[in-house]
Amino acid sequence: MAETATGRYTQAPAQTDVVVLGAGHNGLVTAAYLARFGLRVTVLERLDRVGGAAVSEQLFAGIEARLSCYSYLVSLIPYAVVRDLELDLELRSRPVASYTPVLRDGRADGLLVERKPGAATLDSFRRITGSDRDWRAWQHFYERIAKASRVIAPTLLEPLPGRGVLMKAIRESCGSNFWNEFMEEPIGGVVERTFADDDVRGIVLTDALIGTQSWAHDPSLRQNRCFLYHVMASQSGEWRVPIGGMGAVTGSLERAVIKSGAVIQTGATVTRVETDGRSARVGYRTAEGEQWIEARYVASNLAPSVLAELLDEPGPERPEGNQLKVNLVLTRLPALKSGIAPEQAFAGTFHVDESAEQLAAAYQASEAGRLPDPLPFEAYCHTLTDRTILSPDADRAGLHTITLFGLHTPARLFRQEGVKEQAVRLALDGLNRYLAEPIEQCLAVDAHGEPCIEALSPLDVEAQLAMPGGHIFHGDLDWPWAGGHHPTGSWGVETRFPNLVVCGSGAVRGGAVSGIPGRAAALCIAGRIQRSHGRER
Repeated sequence: MAETATGRYTQAPAQTDVVVLGAGHNGLVTAAYLARFGLRVTVLERLDRVGGAAVSEQLFAGIEARLSCYSYLVSLIPYAVVRDLELDLELRSRPVASYTPVLRDGRADGLLVERKPGAATLDSFRRITGSDRDWRAWQHFYERIAKASRVIAPTLLEPLPGRGVLMKAIRESCGSNFWNEFMEEPIGGVVERTFADDDVRGIVLTDALIGTQSWAHDPSLRQNRCFLYHVMASQSGEWRVPIGGMGAVTGSLERAVIKSGAVIQTGATVTRVETDGRSARVGYRTAEGEQWIEARYVASNLAPSVLAELLDEPGPERPEGNQLKVNLVLTRLPALKSGIAPEQAFAGTFHVDESAEQLAAAYQASEAGRLPDPLPFEAYCHTLTDRTILSPDADRAGLHTITLFGLHTPARLFRQEGVKEQAVRLALDGLNRYLAEPIEQCLAVDAHGEPCIEALSPLDVEAQLAMPGGHIFHGDLDWPWAGGHHPTGSWGVETRFPNLVVCGSGAVRGGAVSGIPGRAAALCIAGRIQRSHGRER
């Protein structure tokens, strides 16, 4: 069996200890861990590359910039995963947390939140809100969040804690009201009680709504769960920039997999999974035809609804994604009407039309079958933190990349012709309202004379990555504790088959680029093997 130049094998073996379905970042984490434990591991990947949504590509002909096509920031990768797999990965902090341009009484201004808040942040709050009240509330609010994160984040690397145990620990650390305000009641309540300014409320709520079709007072609390995962990042709430782009994350993981001795076969579409709980076999299709591989264990990095189809069993409803991603390459950063330097405004998360009222109106419009107008979205400039994604010539030319991420754009809206183009126009118009020059004047032009702008709807994500409905979390996020089919002490990756686990975003603690469910799946399998050996002895 020959190894290709990229370190991938062209043909999988007929038998293995573990077969991993899908070479997204979590599948690679699972494979690297299990191979390091001494198991024979084979990864099957439908595409001709690995990484899933954590990849970088040169999107525009003649423009030497490798953009993070899908996911673009990293939050939850624990140091334990980096250490255990010896990943050569650098995650860099951004100097600015966020900037929110506003128009007040015909005057352009903006709310700046520095990563380490100082005088500029305080002055910004005073100008925008009219007092120190919301700034003091902001500090107290996120101090409480940080305390809760320090309680919850370490449990993500352990078997699932009981709900009551975690509740007790959080109440002891954060006060008796915290659990009720964030885990029992819609988050809109605590946000409205805490903050008076509508724009400040919206900045907080975006962490609850991004990628999630929900609203501040949704009784399902899916927005609360989304918020929790966003603010638990690195126990500090910080989302960091992967140096080299998201492809650097994948490249580091792929090298770890190859070094561990696992086999990766790309161009292999899984068509069937059969298991009796003790042994399994997986059918897959390559350019050479239909193949089968036998294994003791299967780890699925596929969405739960896809896995159910492969098992020919009833499963969860196919989820619906809820995001618009627009990738831009610029010849220069645009000036802003507020006068703030674009190098500062775009260095963090740039919030556009995301006040609490605008978010509520956008949700109502999308539920009624219309694109929101204005369209709430976030933007950020990777190249202000990391110039390595540019070639030397592109760097010298001063090129920049900007990513826009739209909210309340569910997949169902894009089934109508022309809606994606309309959504992009709404996003650019929204950005232009706060710019001193149209963003179109700053767009680079590719080798074919076309402006460097690429848009992905949830339907595009589904078509390209086989994520049902284009849902970036594989479905609604779960609370990070035991419940339902996952009792206390389980890993949150188990299925009804003892030798089949979920290792991707569909696990209990899935979602985002973290590697946490991939690690949990590997430890679950390793534990079961160890227990079976103990029984044999």
